[in-house]
Amino acid sequence: MNLLLAIAFFLFCGYWPDHIKPAINANQGDWVVLFNNKDLKGWDTYLGPLVNPATQQFVGTPLGLNNDPNKVFTVVNGIDGPAIRISGENFGGISTTQEFADYHLQLKFKWGEVTWVPKKGKKRDSGVLYHCVGPHGADYGFWMRSQEFQVQEGDCGDYWGVAGGVADVPAIKKSDSEYVYSQAGEKFHFAANSKTGRRCIKLVNAEKPNGEWNIIDIYCHGDTSVHMVNGKTVMVLYKNAQFDSTGERPLTRGKIQIQSEGAEVFYKDIRIQQISKIPGEAMKAE
Repeated sequence: MNLLLAIAFFLFCGYWPDHIKPAINANQGDWVVLFNNKDLKGWDTYLGPLVNPATQQFVGTPLGLNNDPNKVFTVVNGIDGPAIRISGENFGGISTTQEFADYHLQLKFKWGEVTWVPKKGKKRDSGVLYHCVGPHGADYGFWMRSQEFQVQEGDCGDYWGVAGGVADVPAIKKSDSEYVYSQAGEKFHFAANSKTGRRCIKLVNAEKPNGEWNIIDIYCHGDTSVHMVNGKTVMVLYKNAQFDSTGERPLTRGKIQIQSEGAEVFYKDIRIQQISKIPGEAMKAE
C-alpha cells in the first residue's frame, strides 16, 4: 500500500499510525527534535538532597547540577527504540538548556516497574514542567518555578503550580480541595497562596495501561496553555503567571524540565515547534 492509499484508508477508518499522523494545525513551524536518540546533549540534570531510607526524609545538601552518580538519567535502547530512562531513585529533573515560548511540545512516556522510597509501592509519579524559570531546586529543593503537566498514574494531565507557578482555570468545585476542569466552569485562581490551592484535576483519564506509550501534547501561546493526553484535551489554562516576592507577573516562556520523582519512567520522541496560535481543536475539551 503506497502512502496516498494508506492515508485514504486511515482517513476512512479514523485511525492514524504515529509515523504519518498529521499535525493538528498546519500553520506551524518545523519540528525541532529535543532528544537526539543518542545522548543527553541539550539537557542539564539537577538532583536534590538524598533520602534517608530509614526515616524517609530528605537530608543533606543537593547533589546539584550535572552531578548524577547513580545514573538517574540515561539513554537506553529497547524494543521500542531509544528513550531517556529516568530511574526515579533520586528526586530532581532533567531540563533543556534552551528556553521556549509560543510552542507545541510533544513527547511520549511509559512507566517502568521500579519505585523508590519515599514513594515505593505508591502511584508512579513524574511530571513535565514547562515555562521553567529561576534557580534549580526552588520547589522542595528539586525543581524550578514552572507550570506542571502532571504525569502520575491516574492523574495524567492535572495541573500543579510549582514554586510559585499560578494560573486561572475554569473548573467545577467538588470540595475545598478538589477542583475538576470544566470548559463551562467558573474560572478559579490556582496558586499556593489561594483558597483553591495549586492543583486542578484534569477533565478525563485518558492514560493508557501501564507498559504502553502515552502521547503528551502541550500547547503554549501567550499566557494560555493546553494539556492533551493521547489526543484528548484534558485542560485549558489561562493567565499563566508566577508569584514571587514582587507579586504576580506573566509566565510565558522558559525551559522544559522532566521530573524524577520516585518511579522508573521512560520518555522518547521529544520534539517542539513554534506556533502562531493554539489550534481551535486543541482548545475544545469534550
